[in-house]
Amino acid sequence: MKRLQVWMPLLFSLVLILGMAIGSALRDNVPGSRSIFNRGKRSVLQEVVDLVNLRYVDKVNTDTLAGEAIQAMLAHLDPHSVFIPASNVEEINEDLQGNFEGIGVEFFIIDDTVHVTNVLSDGPSDKAGLKVGDKFLRVGDSAVAGRSITGDKIKNLLRGIGGSKVNVTILRNGKPVETVITRGTIPLYSVDAAYMIDTTTGYIHLNKFSGTTYEEFMKAMETLKQKGMKKLIFDLRGNGGGILTEATDIVDEFLDDERLIVYTQGNKQEKIEYLCKRPGLFETGKLVLLVDESSASASEVVAGALQDWDRATIIGRRTFGKGLVQEQYDLSDGSALRLTVARYFTPLGRNIQKPYNKGRDAYNEELAERFANGELVNGDTVTKHTGPAFRTKKGRIVYGGGGITPDVFIPFDTATFSSNVYVLFDNQLFSKFIYTYYQQNKAYFDQFKDPADFARRYNDTRTAWNSLIGYAGRNSINIQNVPERDKVEIEKRIKTWLARQIWRMEGYYEVSNSDDTAISKALEVMGR
Repeated sequence: MKRLQVWMPLLFSLVLILGMAIGSALRDNVPGSRSIFNRGKRSVLQEVVDLVNLRYVDKVNTDTLAGEAIQAMLAHLDPHSVFIPASNVEEINEDLQGNFEGIGVEFFIIDDTVHVTNVLSDGPSDKAGLKVGDKFLRVGDSAVAGRSITGDKIKNLLRGIGGSKVNVTILRNGKPVETVITRGTIPLYSVDAAYMIDTTTGYIHLNKFSGTTYEEFMKAMETLKQKGMKKLIFDLRGNGGGILTEATDIVDEFLDDERLIVYTQGNKQEKIEYLCKRPGLFETGKLVLLVDESSASASEVVAGALQDWDRATIIGRRTFGKGLVQEQYDLSDGSALRLTVARYFTPLGRNIQKPYNKGRDAYNEELAERFANGELVNGDTVTKHTGPAFRTKKGRIVYGGGGITPDVFIPFDTATFSSNVYVLFDNQLFSKFIYTYYQQNKAYFDQFKDPADFARRYNDTRTAWNSLIGYAGRNSINIQNVPERDKVEIEKRIKTWLARQIWRMEGYYEVSNSDDTAISKALEVMGR
């Protein structure tokens, strides 16, 4: 208790002083702004940190202390204002940029051996001759086979500055093979899949809005239009958002004239309007947008604009409800502050941010509450809209205050697995089985020319299920006597995950969509 009494005043002091220092730094990032502090002197925060370092009775990690102080302050703001430690900034920025520097492989660690599970087409490893099924023996001067290697360690060994070279030794068909890989820029694709469902209906799935999203989207759209696309199913399920301008550029391709897409406004930020500014590539074709409870932020900008202008039919479940805009500020030690600076509003003036006045824990548990009260199964039959109602030009009633409510509701699949089956997915065991099963039966799977052919003709999932029983048993998991519904669901996943192993995400979605309720409803709506 005495130790706590010593620390609490120091922590609260740091929070207060740090808030003043951050406020000064943010003002300095605004053009024409001036700091009220004398920049020639040390900040009070730095004085406190120096005194703790020099005089405090015990050894203290001041970096950790400062980080905790920042988090304590931000906890009193909205849930999306966050402090990003320096160690995490690079990874987060890579995701927003849409690329990183590396060798272009995916891998699994099985029995202390690093297996290559996918090779990026035309990437550095592909050019160096690596193949799916290769096993890393050495990377540079480090032996990595049978050494309890971790995922983070192998990533650090393989990644590096673009243009730099790394010597690797891999095991292929029982023989060691040496090669040199020249690292390069590896894309983190936003477009998971883009293909024709039928002769006139295209499908695009987008997983995020990064710096390359609009460019990827346009390439996909142009390819689909060349194949005869007249209708589009645009899938934003599971898309948590990203860069706002990437979303507005995409909406511009669906709307004509200089229509308002979204506007932002904050207490310290004047109103900024985002308008259509170019002729769109798909302004008149039939359009369905798929969303769910994980579609957030920039995804909701897209959904809100297309719904307000009566441009698309929204199918799925109510979206997450994030109507706040963040800007990221780099701090002097390499860390960053992502601060909420405004709210965004749909063309009709809806702000669809769900309430956060009950604290971050309650905010983070809101989706679980939707499940508990039956909304994810029954739509809005058991809940009330918390925001005001708006009317579109065609007379549709839409709501603010907690996500985008779809025009057509698709219930959440409530099928659950037995506890033994869940273990398969918790520790990547199922993914490793899929890779292993594919490698053992590669000659058989080579007969399928593309995902559509695979979706039509591959039906031998019960054989794979029997192999999974043995694989799980060797890993101390008994799934032999699980209920029949578990077997059926797992066999579906075997088929879709095998498609992902062979053709990556494009294959996964093309096979999965052949048995997807939302896709079936979208095709029905478009056919009316």
